[in-house]
Amino acid sequence: MSDIDQRAEEEKNKGNECYKLKKYQEAIDLYTKSLEIKESAPVYCNRALCNIYLENYGAAVQDAEESVKLDPNFTKLHYKNTKKHFATSKNCVQLKPSDKIAQSKVTCTRQELRTAEFYKAIQSEKTKPASETFNWQNIKVEDSYTGKHIESLDDIDFDFVQDMIQRLRDQKKLHRKYAAMIILKTIQTMSQTKTLFHVNVPSDRHITVCGDTHGQYYDLLKIFEVNGSPSESNPYLFNGDFVDRGSFSVEIVLTLFAYKAAHHDCMFLTRGNHESRHLNRAYGFEGEVKAKYDENMYELFQEAFNWLPLAGVLNNKVMVVHGGIPTKDGVTLQEIEKVDRNRDIPEDGIMCDMLWADPQKGNGLAPSKRGVSYQFGPDVTKKFLDQNNLSMVVRSHEVKMDGYEEECEGRLVTIFSAPNYCDSVGNKGAYIHFKGSDMKPIYKQFQASPHPNVKPMQYSNQLYNQLQ
Repeated sequence: MSDIDQRAEEEKNKGNECYKLKKYQEAIDLYTKSLEIKESAPVYCNRALCNIYLENYGAAVQDAEESVKLDPNFTKLHYKNTKKHFATSKNCVQLKPSDKIAQSKVTCTRQELRTAEFYKAIQSEKTKPASETFNWQNIKVEDSYTGKHIESLDDIDFDFVQDMIQRLRDQKKLHRKYAAMIILKTIQTMSQTKTLFHVNVPSDRHITVCGDTHGQYYDLLKIFEVNGSPSESNPYLFNGDFVDRGSFSVEIVLTLFAYKAAHHDCMFLTRGNHESRHLNRAYGFEGEVKAKYDENMYELFQEAFNWLPLAGVLNNKVMVVHGGIPTKDGVTLQEIEKVDRNRDIPEDGIMCDMLWADPQKGNGLAPSKRGVSYQFGPDVTKKFLDQNNLSMVVRSHEVKMDGYEEECEGRLVTIFSAPNYCDSVGNKGAYIHFKGSDMKPIYKQFQASPHPNVKPMQYSNQLYNQLQ
């Protein structure tokens, strides 16, 4: 083995060790070093797989294509490519038709594409929303049910929420009737809320802003234990990505929705890119809802997700949005308010950017490593904030090892509230306090909490599991 080959192999092996430890970004960095020494189809393939884990789909596709260029017969790469590129998996079968694993992946991919086309077709038709056909009044609550009972949507109060939280903490299900009532109340409330809402924080009060929670229910409860339960005097804003990956996503959504139903001004919610049918199918929420409840309940959740606002503005100074700012030049807050959000997430435009975009260190715009929306520089951030008389933007959407990260001279911060993400990353979680008197961010960090022995991605899609 030549010196170049040996050095490239050493970096690849280091990357493989990081991959085994689920340190995917570190693995990517090491695979990149290996590729800088010498290009290799297997290393491109390994880096593509890590990018899939991190949802960097655009980068994964590029790595897959580079690997195929170097070695068109490298079949392992073909069926590790993303389902977005179905033709690649198809080529894998053509290259090695006897490979049963590849055949099964293609079959699964075909099923996924048929399902996606079906939902696309029914969404284009004017069908009745699930909330208009779901009759919760006819659902019987068994005498054996030990939880608190309610009779109407307006009966959801803090006592009911606390009783529900204790049930969910103990891994007992909330009755289907009451779960449906919470979702229906949320749909009622959110359908009357603007796409971009405003929150007034009095000078003697504060608000807490949290980032992604991703089905990590016991970490959500840790926030409430340390920072206090939501109330009119202790309000929260959760900035999307409540679901997927973590296997207690139903518990998180029901808790956040129930607080919103109990008191409108104690809980504010914005939508994340994972509050969408497409990602829920791949990353676990669809499977989880159907395991714990049923298809009709899943459709109710999807309707509620479509009504979630895209952004909130605190005291006319701080905008909170899941992904990033619109990449179209000159977009105003008034223009955002007019966006028709009651739909699944589009592939481009203002709504897509707000849920998918990421910041970058360099100025200007660049294609996103995710393959959706763009990366935007500090100059783009400053221009948007100045044009809209805002002091800063709070976004989420990315894991940060300290739970948060400031950029753009403190005018942009990423907040992430799922510590030890997926039981593997080792990051801290964080949330932000804003006092109404000055609206300056105060960051609070916390560590992951123990949880029942249910692994992340327990309910995820078969195709995604095969990709892993």
